[in-house]
Amino acid sequence: MKLPSSIFLYLLLSSAVFCSSCTPTPENVQQSSELPPLYPDYCDVTIPENIAPLNFLLRADCEAIEVKAGTFVLNAKGNEVVFDMDDWKELMQQHADKEIEVMVTALIDGSWIGFKTFHWLVVSDKIDPYLSYRLIEPDYEIWNNVQIQQRCVENFDVDAIGHYEQLENRCMNCHIYANQDPSLSMMYVRGPDGGAILNENGQLSKLHIPGSVYFGFSPSGRYITYSTQKIIPAFHSLAQKRLEVYDAASNVYVADIGEHRIISSPLLCDSLKFETFPTFSPDGKYIYYCSADTVSLPTDIKNLQYSLLRIAFDEQTGTIGTQADTLLNNKSVCHPRISPDGRYLLYTVADYGTFPIWHPEADLQMMNLETGSIDSMAIVNSAKSDTYHSWSSNSRWFVFASKRDDGLYGKPYFCYVDKDGRAHKPFCLPQRYPTFYDNNLKSFNVPELGKGKVPFDVNDVAKAMKKKALSFHP
Repeated sequence: MKLPSSIFLYLLLSSAVFCSSCTPTPENVQQSSELPPLYPDYCDVTIPENIAPLNFLLRADCEAIEVKAGTFVLNAKGNEVVFDMDDWKELMQQHADKEIEVMVTALIDGSWIGFKTFHWLVVSDKIDPYLSYRLIEPDYEIWNNVQIQQRCVENFDVDAIGHYEQLENRCMNCHIYANQDPSLSMMYVRGPDGGAILNENGQLSKLHIPGSVYFGFSPSGRYITYSTQKIIPAFHSLAQKRLEVYDAASNVYVADIGEHRIISSPLLCDSLKFETFPTFSPDGKYIYYCSADTVSLPTDIKNLQYSLLRIAFDEQTGTIGTQADTLLNNKSVCHPRISPDGRYLLYTVADYGTFPIWHPEADLQMMNLETGSIDSMAIVNSAKSDTYHSWSSNSRWFVFASKRDDGLYGKPYFCYVDKDGRAHKPFCLPQRYPTFYDNNLKSFNVPELGKGKVPFDVNDVAKAMKKKALSFHP
């Protein structure tokens, strides 16, 4: 039934009055010289055009908020700001390679406070759309209910690719892509009859590569370099040092997936050294890894210093070189990862040891492989642990795990590296609900970026675990 125009106009005006009464709008605004207390901290960050909405909350007891981002205006009750997905995408597209001025005004104790404006720099260099990570308790007594998830960073879709319910509550190691390609990846499931689960275009197989902890694919995908470790936890009496984890033994090998053989070298399996964190260079010509002289553990743990080395590798013949070159021996180096374009080497430094996630002083550094210069990345690091990182396929972004909020829970942070090699202020992985991180009781561990969604799920992994493992020979 068609309503008379007078009734329609009345309903329209009544609706407008109702909506405005629901969400107050600013008036008599008092200007503040302080930035708004956003959580997560999204003030003055660089973001990719394809990122999900930066939903946030204001760490203040406020009755209402108004956010102006460019010409876009959002009014909300309470202290939470949640952007509409379509509005956000339009905002990003309109401001690609431009800055957006953001103004936050909040109704606090009956007065409107206008906080200092900040900016979002939106870049058209897109980040890889998928992120895989392990969810695990941040404590040290026991691991339980471990999951490996993949999240689309362009929206809020999350899928489990490894889940404790399907895997008898086993521990799972990191999920690694080959060249950020979801069609070739691997994860390790521990426990009785465990093994490395290899994904080849959605076909899963179980590999018997005992003791592997850290691993990486060669550019061709035929080879995997990996380390074997005997990991020992030790407890500190100092309150600020709750736990130390060290290797009682560690070596580096290469697995030939095509011929199911293990390739070794005495230079990577020296009984007087600990070798770990191997990764291939993007051209496949080198294996980068870390090595430390053995010391008496745990008594001399503070003398355990890992250097950065590299050794040649021939992908055509599957042979390891005869000389290892030391590239860096400042502090203790961990987790070397080279940008796909071969320009930059990103790594973690700590005062000592091999498990920087437990070291508050752990920071990221970046070496320019063309000039040898080192960036201490002051704009990236925090007073807490900043470590474990991986690159986006275009070499413009990397993700890392940071405990900067509370020193306990690791969260994924993204950092932009511009064409001049300059790192920008990082930002935390956005969530659908701004209070997510306040309520989450899991730590995000070993984040890895991928170009797409993996072609398998938790049930496929559970089925693969029941298969007979493919053995490798020397």
